[in-house]
Amino acid sequence: MTTLEKRFPENFLWGGAIAANQAEGAWNVDGKGVSLSDVVRGGIVEGTADECVIEGRDYASHEAIDFYHRYKEDIALFAEMGMKCFRTSIAWTRIFPNGDEAAPNEKGLHFYDDLFDELLKYGIEPVITLSHYETPLHLINEYGGWANRKLIGFFENYCRVVFNRYKNKVKYWMTFNEINNLHTIPYAAGAIRISSEETKLQEIYQTAHHLFIASAIATKLCHEIIPGARMGCMLSLSILYPNTCNPDDVFAAYELRRRSLFFSDVMLRGYYPGYVKRIWKEYRIEVHMEAGDLELMKEHTADYLGFSYYRSTTFKAGMPILGHTGGIMGLDNPYLDKTEWGWPIDAIGLRYVCNELYDRYQKPLFILENGYGGHDEVDKNGNINDDARINYLNLHLVEIAEAIEDGVDLIGYTWWGPIDIVSAGTGEMRKRYGFIYVDKDNEGNGTFERRKKKSFDWYKKVIETNGEVLFEKEEVASFNE
Repeated sequence: MTTLEKRFPENFLWGGAIAANQAEGAWNVDGKGVSLSDVVRGGIVEGTADECVIEGRDYASHEAIDFYHRYKEDIALFAEMGMKCFRTSIAWTRIFPNGDEAAPNEKGLHFYDDLFDELLKYGIEPVITLSHYETPLHLINEYGGWANRKLIGFFENYCRVVFNRYKNKVKYWMTFNEINNLHTIPYAAGAIRISSEETKLQEIYQTAHHLFIASAIATKLCHEIIPGARMGCMLSLSILYPNTCNPDDVFAAYELRRRSLFFSDVMLRGYYPGYVKRIWKEYRIEVHMEAGDLELMKEHTADYLGFSYYRSTTFKAGMPILGHTGGIMGLDNPYLDKTEWGWPIDAIGLRYVCNELYDRYQKPLFILENGYGGHDEVDKNGNINDDARINYLNLHLVEIAEAIEDGVDLIGYTWWGPIDIVSAGTGEMRKRYGFIYVDKDNEGNGTFERRKKKSFDWYKKVIETNGEVLFEKEEVASFNE
């Protein structure tokens, strides 16, 4: 076996990831405005979005885990774990409550000053998403969301403010979270309310174009204001397999995969690929572009590709494809075990994706979300023995090491999420991802006390050995027994 130094580089960024809307709470504190996430009940994926906050209704993001007031305690735990980086998002509505103001909210800027300072105090690198399903609600209600080109200017203003404010604190940035989810959750990913099924693809691709231009402008600004900073794009890229070796299934899965990779093709290569032009022709889609748009996209591509990976899915010819990216579960795969929530566990699929993406783009990759959502219980001694989470983590990290050995340039790995947060899928607290337990239930009851799970010490050991523990057979056996 090759040496571990060749598997995980010395500068590998081990960390964790959350989103502001799933953790901060304090939804209307210190001048914060209402974001699209603040009016969702039941999770951004499976829930229902109101047009405004309705009194008496339960919105999990309003309180979340109160990271806004408890971040120092939580960051101290992240530091104890040894984390090298921490991915989170800036809530756009803390900086510009409505999104279209000329001047920013100083209290919002000050909060992130303090948050980033606290991370840097412990040597933890901030990795920041500019928009993680947190578009100001006013921009949807007043302008129609990202279907309206005016949002590009509002986003540019927001980016210019935060880049100038945090230019000495943040080196790693991303524009939009899981931008390719426009196909499946257009409200969250594009801040748009689809008019009808007949116009859905037209609206999605026009919105995508505006997001591409906004990303290119943000990349340009970032490089100008923060020399040496790296601006990435972020996609949901869990792997898609053909359901059988029938050539029809293979090509159908290939076509569907490209509907996700279309977004990274544009943002990393800088131009619209030929296959999407065929889609536009077949569905009579006309994307309005302005002079200079294509040049801007070409000249200001992303520096790295960040992505989420949780599971694999399968697809066969004849399944619905219009506006579809493979679904959450897809067809059953008899070769894989599943989590408590029915998600297939496919660690080698992560190695596959790393190689697929690096072969395609030859740009650095950053695994920004990977995690195990399960039900955790505190035993009579106050312990939380989450062996299933440890096993999931071990399996995936071993395959990441193999991907690095394959030649993949990987910046780092951030587990989703290192502390229990509100589930984006279902809006629950019961579906827990963290190495740190938060005493809060689905009904909002609890003390918010933080408690280490068994996985806390396991990930700590992974980090302090730079992955060496993954290849010590006696250690692996100890948590699989």
